[in-house]
Amino acid sequence: MVRRVARTNSTVLVTGESGTGKELVVQTLHNMSGRKGPFVPVNCGAMPEDLIESELFGAEKGAYTGAYRAREGRFELANKGTLFLDEIGEMPPQLQVKLLRALQEREVQRIGGSKPIKVDVRVVAATNRDLEQEVKKGNFREDLYYRLNVIPVKMPPLRTRGDDILALARHYLAFFCRENDRPMLELTPEAQGLLLAYPWPGNVRELENFMYRVSVLTEGDCVGPDDLPEKIRNSVPANMGAKSLAKTETSVPATPAAPLSQFPERRTGFAWPTLDEMKELDLSLRDFLGQMEDRLIAEALEREHGVHHRAAALLGIKRTTLIEKLKRKAGKTS
Repeated sequence: MVRRVARTNSTVLVTGESGTGKELVVQTLHNMSGRKGPFVPVNCGAMPEDLIESELFGAEKGAYTGAYRAREGRFELANKGTLFLDEIGEMPPQLQVKLLRALQEREVQRIGGSKPIKVDVRVVAATNRDLEQEVKKGNFREDLYYRLNVIPVKMPPLRTRGDDILALARHYLAFFCRENDRPMLELTPEAQGLLLAYPWPGNVRELENFMYRVSVLTEGDCVGPDDLPEKIRNSVPANMGAKSLAKTETSVPATPAAPLSQFPERRTGFAWPTLDEMKELDLSLRDFLGQMEDRLIAEALEREHGVHHRAAALLGIKRTTLIEKLKRKAGKTS
């Protein structure tokens, strides 16, 4: 989706909780857009109200006390590029009108100026607020909301992105290990289970900070539960970590698996049948192997809660292979 959106010049509104990676998405939109101008960020919530207007729209010499020379605003600085309005929900109501006009007319007027200045700027805004609710409360202009929300991009919280948690953890861990010039660290299955079970109130930003801390403080080659921040260990009940741990058991053997006959009988009660027993049951080798395959696939899907790529990893096959097997099975039973 980001690639498709990046090619357009439409305004984009990125929403989501703090720390979900909104700024990273906006930067990626700019990098993939092909626009030759700069990426200019403005934090609307961190700037004093009496300064934000001049920062955005610029000021002419003598427009106010201390304006000893003409000054370009962020709109002009972002010409041919992208203007990122972070925390747009914090923008003062009196400036929302001027921003709306700049978006509609594609021009700005400096404080103290008398003529408009044309700008070619792609505007992307982000907020952790529910702007629809802010509109209903009268805190945000409805017309500006619709002008910004041409293409909405919703960033889900990390706690709902189970597939991403471990991938991001490994990414940041590898990055910080390289940065700190130390050997790569591996997450143990127990540590992975805790990471999956933790609710991540700080989202991606919190995960990044934790992985940096782990990369500095961990001794040895593996990151175990005791190496994780105390906040994670104290926030995850033991049984929750155990349940999440099952989802991380996706290792694929590097060498061919041993024949089933070499494995001890397990709690499933499986016993390798003799040829006489197969003959008595009128069971061919193909039938028996098919039943074994169906049973293992069902167990893998149950353990991984129906997530195909994880079940495939558990079985040591490709995801596409698993899907083809499921299709063939469905065709036989229909």
